[in-house]
Amino acid sequence: MPPRLTPFDLVFGPIAAARFPVIQVSLQRSQADPEDLDAFMLDREVMVLLREQAPPDVGEAVGEHLALLHHAYLFWTEGARSFRISRPRLDALLARTMVPEVPLAAAAPRAYYIQFPERVVWATLAGESPPEPLDGMFVRPWPNGGVFVLAVFGLYAGRAGFTVVEAEGYRSDVIGREDGDEAFSPTLPGGTEAGLYEIRGEDELVELAIRTVPVVTLASGPGQGTKTQIEVIEIP
Repeated sequence: MPPRLTPFDLVFGPIAAARFPVIQVSLQRSQADPEDLDAFMLDREVMVLLREQAPPDVGEAVGEHLALLHHAYLFWTEGARSFRISRPRLDALLARTMVPEVPLAAAAPRAYYIQFPERVVWATLAGESPPEPLDGMFVRPWPNGGVFVLAVFGLYAGRAGFTVVEAEGYRSDVIGREDGDEAFSPTLPGGTEAGLYEIRGEDELVELAIRTVPVVTLASGPGQGTKTQIEVIEIP
């Protein structure tokens, strides 16, 4: 079976080696903080690449393209560390009896992409739109336990693009839903029988990202890699 490509592979893989160092130098010259989205988006080289990447009729969706570029760039600066979590580990991570761990944020990669088993985690992203499967998420852990996260949904063969959802924050005091259902439990028809999970709301998206931090930290080992794409690290 051919390896699954990540959004970074598909969108930035052919150009990152040439274009991201140019952005890096430009940001350094202006003494801009690359993690500051406002400063990042005002950089000339960022805007040039964004105009090239976004379709002419992008409209209000330009914010999504900018978010993807920002997360991908920071992912690249931290060694382009990608991880793929197995189904057994995902089940353990989302088990209702799990006592959530305190993220090892101090030792975690500053930015990474984690890919989930295909068509296992789903979300309905807008109104009456059909649910979309979660491919993975760019995660940037905070030293104090929160995260920035950009989740990528609907990445599959035959579709021209994908959907991104950005969120940030800390773990909620109550991990569960107002209707009494467990977090990540499916509402899709047949979802329970099929062993699916579902993300409902920003709190659950943030919670899922936070739960990945300890397993990624343990799997990543020492060092931060180099500024190039590396092989995906499997988390069994």
